[in-house]
Amino acid sequence: MVVTVAALQDEVQALRDQLREREEEIAARDAKIAQLNALLKQALQREFGTSSEKLPPEQARLFDEPDGEETADPAPIRVQGHERQQRRRPRLSPDLPRVEVVHDLSDTEKICQEHGCALEPLSEVTSEQLEFQPAKLYVLRHIQKTYTCPCCTGQVVTAAKPPSLLPKSLATPGLLAWIVASKFCDGLPLYRQSAIFARLGVTLDRTTMAHWMIRVGAQVQPLVNLLWDRLRTERIVHMDETTVQVLAEPGRTPQSKSYMWVSAAGPPGAGIVLFHYAPSRSGQVAKDLLGDHKGALMVDGYEGYNGVCGSDDITRLGCWAHARRKFVVAQRAQPKGKTGAADQALALIAKLYRIERAQAETEVPERCRARQDQVVPVLKQLRGFLERNQARTAPQTALGKALTYLGNQWPHLLRYVEDGAYPIDNNRAENAIRPFVIGRKNFLFSQSIPGVRANANLYSLIETAKAHGLEPHAYLRQVFERLPHAQSVEDFELLLPGAVKNGV
Repeated sequence: MVVTVAALQDEVQALRDQLREREEEIAARDAKIAQLNALLKQALQREFGTSSEKLPPEQARLFDEPDGEETADPAPIRVQGHERQQRRRPRLSPDLPRVEVVHDLSDTEKICQEHGCALEPLSEVTSEQLEFQPAKLYVLRHIQKTYTCPCCTGQVVTAAKPPSLLPKSLATPGLLAWIVASKFCDGLPLYRQSAIFARLGVTLDRTTMAHWMIRVGAQVQPLVNLLWDRLRTERIVHMDETTVQVLAEPGRTPQSKSYMWVSAAGPPGAGIVLFHYAPSRSGQVAKDLLGDHKGALMVDGYEGYNGVCGSDDITRLGCWAHARRKFVVAQRAQPKGKTGAADQALALIAKLYRIERAQAETEVPERCRARQDQVVPVLKQLRGFLERNQARTAPQTALGKALTYLGNQWPHLLRYVEDGAYPIDNNRAENAIRPFVIGRKNFLFSQSIPGVRANANLYSLIETAKAHGLEPHAYLRQVFERLPHAQSVEDFELLLPGAVKNGV
């Protein structure tokens, strides 16, 4: 059999093709293994690692080069030794009531054992301890006096009781305020509160308390409506959403996801924080909540906000905290002890936040000028970093996802430099929604739509009261006492946190 050169060349080429295919399979397998390892590392970090995204100062200075180029061999970092600080004794507020307990010598001890004369007072040694007295429960007996006229037949006059928030209920405003604050401020589910009341000698089952919460949540709806009207007039609104499970939603399974939306606005010390339940995450919900709002909307990268920000009336602002968080995930997926593109992005974003902290107390015009002078050059470095790395990074990796998010959100992330009043991130909304997320870990779900709507209303009142610097239980008690007497819009406005704070 004669083998030609052409046949040998074809055979060699076929072997080369097979080798190339094999190398491609190996490369794809290695890439898949690397991706799975990164996902595993992220899962372990979420489960067992710290959630802090704060960069050490030394790491933030790794990439301070003017051109923003990556550093191949960064200089070693010198970490200063840690000095343990002495723990300070807690200070007791001077506003707390004091009960004096005097410790004196006995009459025998007041006689000098050597000379037999009486000892004379010299000084006092004072120390303080903090005592705790459990909640005190007592029963209010309402006695309505009844009178009749001896000269008239059938004329009977009975003294009226003040109107009650929950008629024919044994719950007073103080008890309702305590239960609401315990659940929505302290995260105590009703079944735990039922056990606490049992230890105090009172039987209150959680079903009864749940019905109270639904009725109270419906009663405060006029106040929540007024707060929504005021929020829509604010120039800048923060918005976010998170999941909530409602077991008895018509036409839906108990496993279906519903959503709790949160909106925050207003100046420090007079903020408004509002919660709203919706069965979906549709952008139409945001449209309905904002209504005729005109101004700026700070949100994350969720595309559902595109519709509400499609008009010229609302400016969409991007959240740098979300962009940074993606690179934190990518950084944690890197091999231990290595630095790379994620570190460079985090260092540049850290520069943006350092500028913001330095300008936190300045007036809006001055802050705007500082952003134009100092922030814009850093943004140019970030843009160059994005263009250099996005094309050469696999999109399915943690770094690729971070770069994709940064690229997609870039137009919105730039907008905050246009106005000194614009925020750099959406942390205000995330902080506002955190009490609900923490409570959800304890409550797990809501039983019904009236229940979850009541939760939204009560969370709104509590978080807005906290934003005004009010103590939630004291504020709720005052609202629950005065709410049955409210008849007009003006009466309801006097019950809003701002009016109560100002002593109106």
